[in-house]
Amino acid sequence: MIKKLGSFAKFAFYVGMSGFILIFIVNFWVIASTKDQIISLNDINDSECILVLGAGVWQNNQPSPMLKDRLDRSVDLFEKGVAPYLVMSGDHGQKNYDEVNVMKDYVKDAGIDSDLVYMDHAGFSTYESLYRLKYIFKAERVIIVTQKYHLYRALYIANALGLDAVGVSAQEINYSGQSVRDLREVLARNKDFFSVIFFPKPSIMGDPIPLGSGGDLTND
Repeated sequence: MIKKLGSFAKFAFYVGMSGFILIFIVNFWVIASTKDQIISLNDINDSECILVLGAGVWQNNQPSPMLKDRLDRSVDLFEKGVAPYLVMSGDHGQKNYDEVNVMKDYVKDAGIDSDLVYMDHAGFSTYESLYRLKYIFKAERVIIVTQKYHLYRALYIANALGLDAVGVSAQEINYSGQSVRDLREVLARNKDFFSVIFFPKPSIMGDPIPLGSGGDLTND
């Protein structure tokens, strides 16, 4: 019995180590295969749209600090004329929690025409945001805006979907709790590494709203 337990412990150890190594390899590959697609504000080329990924809103309907920095960067890009449309993708799965209207209101207050700003109300995850960008908004070329640690995964998903994508990082700031987010992101990279092998459909799809049809069509 003791001998059997010892054999099982060795088996469990080797399985655990193999899993850890796989997580490390996948994480390395997602970063290494996309890092050259992260470019500076000054090196950006024209694209169809700027995609801003949601990052939480506060109870007073203000963007979280991370989201504010993403929105500020998207305004910078839009004002440079690198894309004619903005797409705000986030969580609006409940009436009392609405990321995308907060995001759109923020860039409208910065002077951007409402009809040039599209809202993806069902961007519940990075994968769903990119999937819906391609199949709902019919985008082919995109500039993705989020923090750098998140861009690797977003770009990896975009590449797998066949999007022509580059990423521009929001302002680099040491946010509270970043070490926890970094750890979670390692696991999320592994999850989406396998997601793009099977390409599951998002939980919500809907009718296409091609870019150019009018951002106010996405208002609610």
